[in-house]
Amino acid sequence: MVAVVRILIRRIILLVPLMLGIVMFVFIVMRFSDSDPASAYFQGANPTEQQLHDFRERNGLLDPFLVRYVDFVGDLLRGDMGVSALTRAPVVDQVTTALPLTMQLTFLGLGIAVVLALLGGVTAAIYRDRFPDQLIRVVSLTGVAAPGFWLALLMIQYLAVDAGWFPTSGYVNPADSFTGWLKTMTLPALALSLPVAAQLTRIVRTAVVEELDRDYVRTAIGSGLPPVVVVGRNVLRNALMNPLTVLGLRVGYLLGGAVVIETIFNLPGMGKLMIDAVKNGDPAVVQGGVLTIAFGFVVVNLVIDILYLLVNPRLRSAEA
Repeated sequence: MVAVVRILIRRIILLVPLMLGIVMFVFIVMRFSDSDPASAYFQGANPTEQQLHDFRERNGLLDPFLVRYVDFVGDLLRGDMGVSALTRAPVVDQVTTALPLTMQLTFLGLGIAVVLALLGGVTAAIYRDRFPDQLIRVVSLTGVAAPGFWLALLMIQYLAVDAGWFPTSGYVNPADSFTGWLKTMTLPALALSLPVAAQLTRIVRTAVVEELDRDYVRTAIGSGLPPVVVVGRNVLRNALMNPLTVLGLRVGYLLGGAVVIETIFNLPGMGKLMIDAVKNGDPAVVQGGVLTIAFGFVVVNLVIDILYLLVNPRLRSAEA
């Protein structure tokens, strides 16, 4: 446990320059965008050049680049992401309102992807080169090639419009109705998770097949242990190292894909917040949304690294 804590502290320290690099990249990109906070603030009011100049001077937009960057980092450390030019509301308030829905969608999709990948991958490995394996490989290959937004549109057409099993759009808070929440989130989560589940299924199958061919598995089964016990207790734990690493990268896809899926299903999450901000020319909200998703990706990968350390004692001893 001491080794895990030591490695965790080391990883957190290494995150500091990574976070600063992300902030620098986003800050530079936003400076080269066509969005003008002053024009967005006076949108529809026909401001004079003097009013625009006064606004930029008052908000530090005319300061040198490094001064603005240092001020921006300082504001972030205080939890200040700026103010929306359109709504005049703090960006952090809008982010904290939209982020929970995006996290719900992301982790629900992640859970579905993991369950489907384990069931499909292990089944395909156990029945390798037989009909279940061939069927799962065809389905997973199709899932890898199918984009999430296309799956979303198909689900809306056939499962929502034609069958009427699910609503086509909208969101119900789980505190108000868990059943309603589940109905509104099922199709978005499936559309988001199926491509990831298809990729993970292929990786899990390969890992489990390699593990099943090892001598200790044949010895355990030959000594009379039930195959279910051997697979569940030993094979899965050793085989899931590589899929767990890939899963950390796929979480980034889920976070990014949630932005598109939320827009299709009209869910009031980070996706809708950022798309509306881009359409309305609100750079502070776009900047805050991008940083939030980027930081979320980094934090989730840190959690995956910790899980990887917990299930891989050899890695702990190598890094300690």
